Parts: sequence; structure tokens; C-alpha cells
Amino acid sequence: MKFLPLAISALALALTACGAPDDTRAQDSVFEPAAERAVPRDAAEVKASFAPVVRSTAPAVVNISARGVQTYRDPYWGQFRQQPTGSVGSGVIVRADGIVVTNTHVIQGMDEIIVALNDRRQFTATVLLADERSDIAVLQLEGVEEPLPVLRIDAGEDQQIGDLVLAIGNPFGVGQTVTNGIISALNRTETGISDSGSFIQTDAAINPGNSGGALVDMDGDLIGINTAIFSRSGSSSGVGFAVPATMVQRVVDAALDGETSVVRPWLGVKGEPLTAEEATRLGLDRPRGLKVTDLFDSGPAAQAGIRAGDVIVAVGGNEINDQGGLNFRVGTRAPGDTVAITLLRDGREQRVNARVQPLPGEVNLEAAVVIREGALAGAQVLALNPAIADRLLGDPFAEGVIVTQAPRNSMAFAQGFRNSDIVLSVNDRGVTTANALSGLQRGNRVEILRRGQRLNGTMR
Repeated sequence: MKFLPLAISALALALTACGAPDDTRAQDSVFEPAAERAVPRDAAEVKASFAPVVRSTAPAVVNISARGVQTYRDPYWGQFRQQPTGSVGSGVIVRADGIVVTNTHVIQGMDEIIVALNDRRQFTATVLLADERSDIAVLQLEGVEEPLPVLRIDAGEDQQIGDLVLAIGNPFGVGQTVTNGIISALNRTETGISDSGSFIQTDAAINPGNSGGALVDMDGDLIGINTAIFSRSGSSSGVGFAVPATMVQRVVDAALDGETSVVRPWLGVKGEPLTAEEATRLGLDRPRGLKVTDLFDSGPAAQAGIRAGDVIVAVGGNEINDQGGLNFRVGTRAPGDTVAITLLRDGREQRVNARVQPLPGEVNLEAAVVIREGALAGAQVLALNPAIADRLLGDPFAEGVIVTQAPRNSMAFAQGFRNSDIVLSVNDRGVTTANALSGLQRGNRVEILRRGQRLNGTMR
């Protein structure tokens, strides 16, 4: 089974696989009573309900075509060449002056973006903000002279499994298409799509080209942006995922505030899901919550009194079952917000308030330095801080010095170092600065982390 982004590439329809569906989790909140839903009484009522929703929502869903130039290395001659590339996707107008939301992977690396409305009008667009972590990009249409149709972003998260939804987009580039289905799951995490994502799953038919399109409810509100499918064939198999409106709103707000990136706060905890055995030992009726295994010194969680061994079961009333769910719930908040944390300690439920903050450190990739002497000569390295570790590795707790480049003709490459290796220690001493790697000689013992595996070696 493959995870497929939904943009259509000019080079191929099937894109890279990124995850396995068997690892997904659903976190269905039990903290708030469910609102009542009325089931359609007959086929005529269902048919009558869709048409008004489509009429009110479809004009705000747009088609996006993007063009750019791709640089590649000729495998025969070894020379760098360029060729035209492009993608086709969808988008949603969320503000009448031409603010459009789509997926980052639809427009990433593209030089020209053309947005076509439902009524065939076309506009060029510029990128205000493209957030890779959420795969949400915000565009500004140029030359808008009159108010455009919009979809209201419903970030209230009052959806329920089984609710009827419509998916609107541009599958396979054939033109605007509407499909219907239900919400199959909420708060889907560990999908392989994002380490900080919590997705709406739907069985509404969505296909390549639907990327950036709208997932709307029966009130005609935008509840998600369609972003990916699981498929063996590359076509819809009834397992599609949408970025929830709460994250969409967070990215839109950042773009309209003039930010160039989305600053995600953190709680400063690392944990693992509670096992069935641990749940039984704690007297729980079922496995739920995230057991805290590590805390960042002086981080928001530590300051709020959270300890290692505590089990976080909710953030702001939303149930938490894994690290991805925690990252999402905290990441949708603004830095400085105070959030209510519900946890279990010694078998008792407690509530604490934590003031979430941006990750410590600056993300300055230009601060990487080149080692001039010793076994690592020629390598470009960068000391990790939580902000850099989160950006490069998705793990703000990662420590050490990362090798950002190890050229093939360098001494470092000859010694076996590769791009993205993390040097953890030299002669059993932890490494935290680039200077600690300068002048390494034969016989020095080095421990590195490569793709999650610890490796030990001796300089030769």
C-alpha cells in the first residue's frame, strides 16, 4: 500500500510512497458529549441535500496549474541539465480578496502559478507562505478587482465519524469534480504523511489532482484540505486524508500576519503510547494516553510540573494517544498560549496549565561550518539545537552535531561519514559543538546515529 500526495506531476501520476496504513491510529475524543446528527430519511432527501451544498461551495474551489524548471544530473554524461516540469492540483478561496489555500507540494519549486476559477476566470498567484510540515500553502491572486466567492473555514472540530462530506477538486486534471462520502475516522496520526499531523479520513473518492481541494460538510463549510490517499494503484481506494481546518486556519493566520513560516510551539515532552499491560496496571479501562519518557529542562512541561512517568491523556480537552497527536494539538496553538493538560499520576487524574513556547534556538542553517583538519576534513557540520533538530530531523530532542554535507572527494567521506549522520560522541564524550570534530586523528572512537541506528567506529 502506498501513500500518495494528490498533485498530478507533469512527469508521472504515481508519486513516492511515504508510509504504511497499518500504523495509523484514530484518537476519538471522549471528553465532550457528541452532538446529535439527523440521518437522511430517504434517497430523495439525500439527493436534495447535496445540490444546495454544491451550489454554495463549488464556486470557491479552484484549479491550479504550476510550471517550473527541474534540474537533474545526466546519468550518462554526469552533467547537470534542466527540463520543464509542472503539476496540476486544486485550491480553495478563503478570502474574497483572493486568498487561496492549497497544498505545498502542488506549488513547491514552481516559478509560475495559474489559478482558474469555476467560472473560467484565470489569475496568476504569488506564494505568501508554504508550510511543508502541514503541507498547506497560502496564495494571493493578483489583479482581483471584485469580491470572489469564498468558503468559510470551520475550525470548530465538531465533526463526527459517519458525517456526510463532499470532496471537491480537479482529479486527473479533468476539471472540477464533486464526490460524496462520509468521515471514516478523525484524528488519524502516524500515517507517514507528517510527524505533527492529525488527519480527517474519508471514503469520498479523491484522486491525483485533488491535492489542495476542499472537504466540506453539509453546512457548506470547509472542514479540511484534501492532501493524500493510500493506494496500490494510484487511484482512489476509499482511504483519503485531509488536513483539518484548525491547522489550515493556523497557517492562513500566519500568512496574513506577514510571517514567512509557521512558528510551532512545543510542550517539551517526549513520550510513547501506553501499552495494554501498562493501562491495566494503572487501572484504566483501555490503553490511552502518552507516557512521558523525557522532558526538556526548563521547557513548558517541566515548568508546569509534568514529570517523567506521567501519562498525558488530553490537551485542551482533546484526547491524546501518541506523540503525533500531542504535536498536532500543541502545534495548532500560538506561541505563548496557555493550554490545559490532563494527565494521570499515581492512578489519579490531574490537570495542569502549560504555557507553550517556540522551540529553543534559531534555525540558521547557514551557521554550518566546514571541518578543515583531521578525519572529518571537508565535511560541513552543524550543531543541533531543538529548533534545528525539529526542522531537519523532526525530533527536537535530538542532540549532537549533524553532517549536512560529506562530499565524495572529502576525507570525511573516505572515513565513512555520510550526509545526515549525527555525531553523538568522540571517545565516549558527548559532542555538542563543531569544534569538537576538528582535528580528529587515527584511533579516535566515534559514535554516530544514522537513520535511527547507532553505529560505532574507529578513525583509521
